[in-house]
Amino acid sequence: MRVLVLGAYGFIGAEVVRALQTAGFSMNGLGRSAGQAARVLPGVPFVQGDLLQLSQPEDWAPLLQGVDAVVNCAGVLQDMSPGELEMVHHTAIAALGAACAERGIAVVQISAAGAGPDAGTEFMRSKGRGDAALRASGVAAWILKPGLVIGQNAYGGTRLLRMLAAVPLVQPVALADAQVQCIGMADLAAAVTAALRGDLPQGTYDLVEDQPLTLAEVLAETRVWLGFASARWQLRLPDWLLPPVAGCADLLGRLGWRSPLRTTAMAEIRSGVRGDPAPYRAAMGQGIAPLQTIYKSLSSGRAHRLDARMALLMPAAVTVLSLFWLASGLIGLWQIKAAVAVLTDAGWGSLTAKASVAFWSLADIAMGLAILWRPWAARACLGMVTVSLIYLGAATAVTPQMWADPLGPLVKVLPGLLLALITHQLLQER
Repeated sequence: MRVLVLGAYGFIGAEVVRALQTAGFSMNGLGRSAGQAARVLPGVPFVQGDLLQLSQPEDWAPLLQGVDAVVNCAGVLQDMSPGELEMVHHTAIAALGAACAERGIAVVQISAAGAGPDAGTEFMRSKGRGDAALRASGVAAWILKPGLVIGQNAYGGTRLLRMLAAVPLVQPVALADAQVQCIGMADLAAAVTAALRGDLPQGTYDLVEDQPLTLAEVLAETRVWLGFASARWQLRLPDWLLPPVAGCADLLGRLGWRSPLRTTAMAEIRSGVRGDPAPYRAAMGQGIAPLQTIYKSLSSGRAHRLDARMALLMPAAVTVLSLFWLASGLIGLWQIKAAVAVLTDAGWGSLTAKASVAFWSLADIAMGLAILWRPWAARACLGMVTVSLIYLGAATAVTPQMWADPLGPLVKVLPGLLLALITHQLLQER
C-alpha cells in the first residue's frame, strides 16, 4: 500500500511517516518545503504542494496517482492570511474527499478533540467542517481526534509546557484548573496504522486518555519527566493577564512568529482539551495510555532540558538583539557629529566620514528591524555577525586605539556577535 501523508514533516506528520515506514507501508510525503522535508525525513519521497492551492478535486488528481491511502496531518492554528483556516481545514479537505471517493482511495484525517460546528474557536469549527465534508463525500474515512499530543519532540502547546517547566524556582501557570486529556505520539501513530491495516473500523474516534488532568498537573508531570528540580512556589497568573498576552502573540503572528500563546491556543486551553475515549476503546479493545505512562515510555536527558531552557530564552535573545541594533543605529544618527569626529581625527574627509556613519547607522537599524520578521530572522542574525566583523576589522585598521578605550566599545561587540550566532541556531525550525 502506498500512502500519501499531508504535512509530512510536521510535528505529527513526521512521526506518522516513520511509524508507517516501520509497519511496511510505502510512503510519499507532501508539504510546502522540499528542503525542510529532506532535513526532517531524509530518503522519503516527497511531493511539493500547498493546501491553499488545492481547492478543487481536479487539483488533487496528479498528487493521487498510484496512491492507495491519504493521511492528513496538516493544519494551522490561526489565520496567517485571511481564509487560511477555512482553506486548509475545510475547502482543500472537501476537494480531497471528493477526489479520493472517485478513485477508491481511503483517507485518515487527523482532526482534533472537540472539533465540531458548535466549538468555541474557528480553528475547531473549520476542523469540524472538514471532518463533515469527508463523511459526506462517501470516501472510506477514519477521523481521528487526538487530545494534547505528547511526543519525544515538542511543538506548539507541548513546547510551551517544556518552556514553562524550565523556569527555575517558580512554576508559572495560567488556567491551572483547565481540564486536559493527552495522547502519546506512539498511540496516535498506532491508531493511524490500525486504520490503514483495516484493524480499526471506519468512523470517528476521540483519541484521549481515560481521565482528564488539570493543566497544572500536566505541567508538573512534564517538569518531573524533564528532570528539573521541583518548583518552590507556584505562580498562578490571573485570567485578566491572558487577553493582552494573547493580543501581543497575535501581533507577533502577523510577523510570522507562531507563538503557542495566541488567542486561539488560549481559548482552547480555557475550554479544555476533552474527548470521549469509549468508542476507540470499544473498537480496539484497549484505550489510550495515560500521561504518566506516556512519559515513562519517552527518554529524557540533558538535551531535552537544554532545549527547554533555550526555547525559554529565545524570545529574550531576539528582543535583546533587536533593541541593541536599533539603539546602536539610532544613537549613531543622533550623535553623528561625535562619530564623524572620530573618523576625521583618523584622517578621513568630512563628507566621507559623515556618509559612512549614516550608512552603517541605517544598516544597524535595518538589522534590528529584520530580526523581528520571522522569515528573515535567522538571516538577520548572520547579517549581524557579518556587520560586526566588518566593524571590528575596520576599527582595527582605522582606529586601533579603540581597543584600549576604557569603556571598551570594540570589546563589547564580541558578546553581541556571539549572541547573534547562538540565536541563529535557536531559530532553526524543527
